[in-house]
Amino acid sequence: MHHLPILTELAIITALGVIILVVLSRLRLPAVAGLLVAGGLLGPSGLALVESIGTIEVLAEVGVVLLLFTIGLEFSPERLRPIVRIITLGGGLQVLLTLGATVLVLLVLGRPLQQAVFFGFVVALSSTAIVLRALGERGELDAPHGRFIVGIMIFQDLCVVPMVLLVPILALSGGFGSVFTDLGLVGLKAVLVLALAWTSARYLVPTFLHLVDASRSREIFLLAVLGLCMGMAWLTSLAGLSLALGAFVGGLVVAGSDFNQRALGELIPLRNAFVSVFFISLGMLFDARIVLEYPLTILLLFTGLLFGKAAIAGLCAVILRFPPRVAWLAGIALAQFGEFGFVLLRLGQSHGLVTSTEARIILSAGVLSMFVTPLLIRLAPHLAAGEKILSPLAHLLRVRALEPGHNLDQQSGHVVMIGYGVAGRMVSRALAACEVPRVILELNVETVRRARAEGEPIWYADASSEEALSHAGVLRARAAVVLINDHLAGERVVEAIGRLAPQVPVFIRTRFFADLPRLGRLGASNVVVDEVEAGLETAARLLRKLQLPRNRIEEQLHLAREETQHSSRPVELPPVTLSANADLRSLELEPIELTNGTPTQGKTLRQLELRERTGALVVARRRAGVLQLDLGPDEPLLVGDILYVAGPHEALAKAYTYLLGT
Repeated sequence: MHHLPILTELAIITALGVIILVVLSRLRLPAVAGLLVAGGLLGPSGLALVESIGTIEVLAEVGVVLLLFTIGLEFSPERLRPIVRIITLGGGLQVLLTLGATVLVLLVLGRPLQQAVFFGFVVALSSTAIVLRALGERGELDAPHGRFIVGIMIFQDLCVVPMVLLVPILALSGGFGSVFTDLGLVGLKAVLVLALAWTSARYLVPTFLHLVDASRSREIFLLAVLGLCMGMAWLTSLAGLSLALGAFVGGLVVAGSDFNQRALGELIPLRNAFVSVFFISLGMLFDARIVLEYPLTILLLFTGLLFGKAAIAGLCAVILRFPPRVAWLAGIALAQFGEFGFVLLRLGQSHGLVTSTEARIILSAGVLSMFVTPLLIRLAPHLAAGEKILSPLAHLLRVRALEPGHNLDQQSGHVVMIGYGVAGRMVSRALAACEVPRVILELNVETVRRARAEGEPIWYADASSEEALSHAGVLRARAAVVLINDHLAGERVVEAIGRLAPQVPVFIRTRFFADLPRLGRLGASNVVVDEVEAGLETAARLLRKLQLPRNRIEEQLHLAREETQHSSRPVELPPVTLSANADLRSLELEPIELTNGTPTQGKTLRQLELRERTGALVVARRRAGVLQLDLGPDEPLLVGDILYVAGPHEALAKAYTYLLGT
């Protein structure tokens, strides 16, 4: 059989990647960092074990396409609509401010304007693959900072094509007219592609996937989803847009159908494999020799990327009236070099805007920034220094904990609720029905707007801020309820309430049982653990479906409670119908009305001896429109009584004849 060198190199990549990931996982370091290290070791400046770098880069591009497609699957058009303002205003601010700051610094250093603008393009982009993967692993895509970051990155991806088209004019290789004509054509194509995507999501894709699903073939379904992913990426590339943006749009198209979760499940293993190759390919770009040759320059570039981009992204979040915590987390997450920056560097090198040495220096600093990003995203929620730095700026720009004009200082005896998702709405409805006053703090502007229109007492605020909690009257509250998705932010809220009002009982929902001791130490008096409650409910329903006796089910649930978390709520089991029980499935229930002249008239149930004579049993009686379950054996039966008789079919036939005398 013909030998394929790429298979040897893929085997080497896989083996070394697994070894390094296992070692780093023991050190509790993120997987992305390990993959970048593996790439550095495999690349030309490391052990040089991989020679087919071009083929590896193609596989890496497939990984980016699959990653963005699955992100699109999780971000349906309904979820994307609330962040349109972030995409346009926040993304525009971030790109323009980063571009402007880079141009200013380079002009001061004596660089020509064309080169300064080009380097501004390169620096303005962040790594979509690294950041979205890190947020997805932490479950923070729906958190306020997660939505802000996603909006910024969508805008950055939209900027890639104009930047690519402007590179020739910066290099003076073409006229202004031709470049701007090209930009106009690309814009028109983009509008047409987006219109096609919307039409497909509304009319074509759901019908197509229903037809594919009818084949009952997993392989055909997977091929169909891959075809939609690659097809949309190809269409956007024809329009001059990036493959990644096309894949994201393709994911949004499928997300609008009933098959989004199935498609996500089918693609995740494939996506993870190709995305791992992508991160390894980035690590291969790291050049240790250039670091040794220009250590100070690379350190300055690395520091500038890290602190400069973090500061600008955080400023943009504050300008959009996000609280300091959100601005801090978003700034840290966006403070790295982007994968499309490598594309721009290669293009600029071919047009003479950057030398080979400069490109290698920037690439090395960029890879280092990508390496530390997962570590910083993990550490950022635990560091309050950044929030304290941004707090004065937030106050200067009037980013209040609660919106002006709402004075809650006189409210008392109420419940302070933090978060208004599904759980928050349920709790709010229950409190409203019981006429318990409440104040709700929420960090999603659109959610606040919708809930306020429905009459909810809700305010836009960062509840981890003591100022917000004070304005909400937590000192005079009967209780506080924390129902937010960001578990680290939830811990900070509990801690803040404990400092301000330690006498107030705090109820909090958390995802993992392992979080219970820490939340208790922080001051939470009642913790509802998602995985415990979900596990108990699933076990109860499963055992009930398997038709185990009620006392055995309650015994197992009690043991599970003893091992995990006690609750004062009694065990509730779903009701069991006769038809659902295999042993009782043969029983039937028949209503029989006693008429005038029947032999049963005036007799009691004891005198009838119905069970002994027929094998059937009277389980209930309706008399004068009232259903009676407690039947006295010595109470005479009356004309017009309806007896509900249960038993096998043959027994019911005998009972019918016996009771009516037919």
